[in-house]
Amino acid sequence: MSDSLEYIYIGIGSNIEPEINIPKSLNLLQEYLKIVNISPVFVTSPIGGKGKQPDFFNCVIETKLREMTTPFYLKFNVLRKIENELKRVRSDDKYAPRTIDLDILLFKNLTIKEKDLNIPDPDIFSRGFIFAGLLYLNPSLIIYPKKTSLFSLVPEYKLEEIKINCVFTLKLWKDFLNEH
Repeated sequence: MSDSLEYIYIGIGSNIEPEINIPKSLNLLQEYLKIVNISPVFVTSPIGGKGKQPDFFNCVIETKLREMTTPFYLKFNVLRKIENELKRVRSDDKYAPRTIDLDILLFKNLTIKEKDLNIPDPDIFSRGFIFAGLLYLNPSLIIYPKKTSLFSLVPEYKLEEIKINCVFTLKLWKDFLNEH
């Protein structure tokens, strides 16, 4: 079990060639972050958006910084750069299909409420797959504003309804984690 004061948790999602783009994003992220652990890959239906689109593959990674940096630098100079390299298109439709979506969920024990950056990411408590990913990685994690462990919040979520892509999860673990 990890000490949340040292780790950065990043949410990863894709619904355009996710089995290609998620590993590519992890390879690029390794230049900046040490990947400590990866949650299972959850398969979720798209939220909103215009027209029919494929399901999303989502996971959460637990990381450590390779060099000291700020959350703002990580988001705007690292994560956005990787999204651009993988041809992420930003549009007025925030639910549009995407090659890759990289979000800082938690950055050590920091709380930030700015126009362009909120940490903890408020989606932690509204999207079951993010909650499930963090729960897998660190069930004793306590996140503001709930101020209680993730494990104690399990009854609030319908975790049994979340689908896991076991084959893709095992591939990521094999390719990016030494102990699996």
